[in-house]
Amino acid sequence: MTKTHSFHIPVMGIGFTIDTPLKVSYLGIDSVVSLVDDMLLEKLRKMYSEKFKLPYEEITNKIEDFRAKRIASYLDMMNELSENKFNDFKKNTSEKIENIKEYINRLHDTSTLKKEFNELLNKEINFTEIKNWFNSKIKRGSIDVNIMTKVDKDNFRNGVKLGIEFNDAHAALRGFANSKIESSIILSAGMNPRLYNYIERFDDFYPNENGYIKKKIVLKVSDYRSALIQGKYFAKKGLWVSEYRIESGLNCGGHAFATDGYLLGPVLEEFKNKKQELHKELHNLLISALERKNRKAPKEILPIKYSAQGGVGTAEEHQFLLDKYNIDSVGWGTPFLLVPEATTVDNETLNKLVAAKEKDLYLSNISPLGVPFNSLRGNTKDVEKEDRIAKGKPGSPCPKRYVALNQDYTEKGLCTASYRYQKIKIDELDKKAMNPALYLEKYNSIVEKSCTCVGLGTSALIAHGIETKTEGPGVSVCPGPNMAYFSKKRSLSEMIDHIYGKTNVMHRNDRPNFLIKELKMYLEHFKDKISEQSDVFSKKEEKYLNQFSNNLRNGINYYTDLFENTIDKFTDIKQSVLDELNESYNTLQNLEIKINRLKPEEIKVKVQ
Repeated sequence: MTKTHSFHIPVMGIGFTIDTPLKVSYLGIDSVVSLVDDMLLEKLRKMYSEKFKLPYEEITNKIEDFRAKRIASYLDMMNELSENKFNDFKKNTSEKIENIKEYINRLHDTSTLKKEFNELLNKEINFTEIKNWFNSKIKRGSIDVNIMTKVDKDNFRNGVKLGIEFNDAHAALRGFANSKIESSIILSAGMNPRLYNYIERFDDFYPNENGYIKKKIVLKVSDYRSALIQGKYFAKKGLWVSEYRIESGLNCGGHAFATDGYLLGPVLEEFKNKKQELHKELHNLLISALERKNRKAPKEILPIKYSAQGGVGTAEEHQFLLDKYNIDSVGWGTPFLLVPEATTVDNETLNKLVAAKEKDLYLSNISPLGVPFNSLRGNTKDVEKEDRIAKGKPGSPCPKRYVALNQDYTEKGLCTASYRYQKIKIDELDKKAMNPALYLEKYNSIVEKSCTCVGLGTSALIAHGIETKTEGPGVSVCPGPNMAYFSKKRSLSEMIDHIYGKTNVMHRNDRPNFLIKELKMYLEHFKDKISEQSDVFSKKEEKYLNQFSNNLRNGINYYTDLFENTIDKFTDIKQSVLDELNESYNTLQNLEIKINRLKPEEIKVKVQ
């Protein structure tokens, strides 16, 4: 099928893209909905049902399997509404040639649709034929969904632990599987074998003999090895990974799943060079597995798409990824937070994002998942958190418990951002004898955790005027560092034109190249890793740091060659990029000197 656009809108937070498909899919733009918060989905389903006069019956938490049913119902409603909007748009657009031209002109210059349309005009065929061509060619954008595989909390009913199929991620998967929608599920945050095994139960994930898959599997990965391992795991079950969504470990919004120094450019190069090898190996495993299961195998090799995302901010960077690495689509996330026609952000948060500078965007430790988290200083959820700390009541009430994953104190689990968990930890801390400075350090590490599973969804409720009695008014937001260079609210047309190089919505000229930005973030991350080392420096830790260093060194060498010899883009910044690479190389050398001073052998001598 011909793809309308060369970009997609990834999942952002829990609520910022919760209804993005309804806003953009009619234009052929793919986007992703988070399935973390079924309570949020149910509230929005009620709101949209009332708005569009659809039948609505509440799915309460007293109904068996309510989480899966809420998710399936929300997706079915979103699918119906977006299809209606698309059909209306198609009908209205195809009534006049000027409308069709306006739609086509919005596309990228390399678009197949645009080329076909121009060929039709050159043939001077009648309008009816053009209209029929238009209606047959344009497609809705995909309503994709995201599951963070590790957010898979056990659930209980009447004090009895339910089976794993009722865990949060399992139930979300079942909701998607039971929906009528034809789209993709993006699995992120690492491998979850129990969840992956569960997918085998649903026929919609298997290919038929014609290669059609109703519900496709997409893996979000940050390196080739992870893609290969997970792809083989699925193929051995007769399941096909239809897309690898390659993401920068640090130069994205949301949680930062840092690699061991693997940079985006070299990672994409490895994917490019090994595509055929990967494709062939997975295909052979798939066919064998389908035969074992007595399922009909596809007659032809199934396609695999490759997409990339992480800090992209200019049309030149966008086109570079498409051309250099043969990428099928580029993810544009953070900039769309300033586009109300695409995402759902409350006005107060939107204004904070508009005003955000580099100093306001930082990698925090507030996430209860224990993973670095991109945050915005002064967000109202953090203000709410600090107010509770000042009143001597740190921690959140934890009304939704989606990340109540710590089982140190109870089988049901506690969220590390919850009031109950933090009180236990502070009570334990109070019983230990330590100096005030160390106590304060330990105390702050406990109370800095914030209730993101609520905060990341509340913005959508506020924006739609829905009550937040359960959630409270606090909003968390998770933009990437790229936000500093987008400083105005934009229309959807303006942002699309920016992506395709028809206009420029950034007026600052000091934005670093996205590849260099990621490199510098990794150097800072590496510096922090070295500073974390104690006097007891093990061989394992030494090996990890040396491997990290080697990967960064290889990345710097790769970029130096790339900008010196192999590309004709970024000519206006080529010299400044090479200067920054040289500076980064010197920084790395200094960090390597620090590692050498921490040799285990030297430590042992000191200890003796």
